[in-house]
Amino acid sequence: MEILSPVSCCSNITPSLPVKGNANQAPSKLKHVEQVKKLYFKNLVPPLVAAVVALSPICNTPALAQTVDIQRGATLFRQACIGCHDGGGNIIQPGATLLTKDLERNGVATEDDIYRVTYYGKGRMPGFGESCTPRGQCTFGPRLKEDEIRLLAEFVKLQADGGWPNVASNGD
Repeated sequence: MEILSPVSCCSNITPSLPVKGNANQAPSKLKHVEQVKKLYFKNLVPPLVAAVVALSPICNTPALAQTVDIQRGATLFRQACIGCHDGGGNIIQPGATLLTKDLERNGVATEDDIYRVTYYGKGRMPGFGESCTPRGQCTFGPRLKEDEIRLLAEFVKLQADGGWPNVASNGD
């Protein structure tokens, strides 16, 4: 008795799909199935590619992080600063606004300068830093952490450079 391998015993058999109707309809149905597959593939690929790109390390760019930081800076500004500095102005001391021309005139032209004034205070502006001294120069309200003051300084500089576009309250 000879034992045949599955390949050799079945090599002459070709699978067939059951087809309803006459044999002339099979190619058109097959064509329709191929078109449906192509359409499905076309509709599936873009979202998959977008997901892969969005989740890939190359798209985790500093720009995204910077946007989040700016939003956090805006929220902090609305919570701690907008009472005196609405729209970049200054209701206590009009010559000390957060507009670029006033910042530069008052020697507060960089983010580091803005950070220092926010942390320690200057003139009539109280300091908001956790370790701000002397006591009379610092806010009696809640203190801000160093990273929060960095975010505020970045936000204020960005707003000043942009002419203080609207920073209306968003209900935060």
